[in-house]
Amino acid sequence: MPACLFTPTGSDYPEGGTASHRKPAILLLMEAFGLTSHIRNVAVRIANEGYVVLVPDLYYRELPNNKFGYGEVEQAMAMMWRLDFGKPMENDIRAALAYVKSCPEVNPDRVGVTGFCLGGGLTFFTACKLSNEIAAAAPFYGMVSDEWIDAVKDITVPIYLFFGGRDPFIPGDRIRQIESRFQELGKDYTLKVYPDAGHGFFCHERSDYNPLAAEDAWGQLTQFFHQLVLLSPV
Repeated sequence: MPACLFTPTGSDYPEGGTASHRKPAILLLMEAFGLTSHIRNVAVRIANEGYVVLVPDLYYRELPNNKFGYGEVEQAMAMMWRLDFGKPMENDIRAALAYVKSCPEVNPDRVGVTGFCLGGGLTFFTACKLSNEIAAAAPFYGMVSDEWIDAVKDITVPIYLFFGGRDPFIPGDRIRQIESRFQELGKDYTLKVYPDAGHGFFCHERSDYNPLAAEDAWGQLTQFFHQLVLLSPV
């Protein structure tokens, strides 16, 4: 599985340093359109906040023609639904986490995960399946299956969920169902809905781009990870 690795600029990692001297990491999961230039740009922005960032190509089984323009929605959705969201996906994400934790500059106890669209759903999936492997999760407008809603009981890390109030793929009733599940289980969560934002509001290359929502969400995301991943006690 190919992946892109981004490191903070100007970082000087001590040779053989202890975990406390190493950098936190973020696993960034791609959109349904594949490992696009936008997702790479987001990775650079996160790296510039002080994180090592790994972005796996989750469509690697369909290389080389596995990336799509934002106008190619049907093709992207078709490839997305060909993914196996069971053990194969769990194993792919587990492998990505194992790789980034093995990097000598990374503190393996400080790894967060975030993602957008498909990657938002898979961030939720990761929190359900692999909470013991991560420190925090922050999914953006991810579609969530009934099975994953049931699996919220297995989430043991703080999670911050971002949604658009005008998202045609994730109606308000579904968002309320997700939130109710977190509430009834007493989970450590934050959920934010941007009323005027649609699906893909964070991406400036998409028609749903909402600059005000994107700017606020970026501030919320970086603050969330700084508290739980960057500055968390070892």
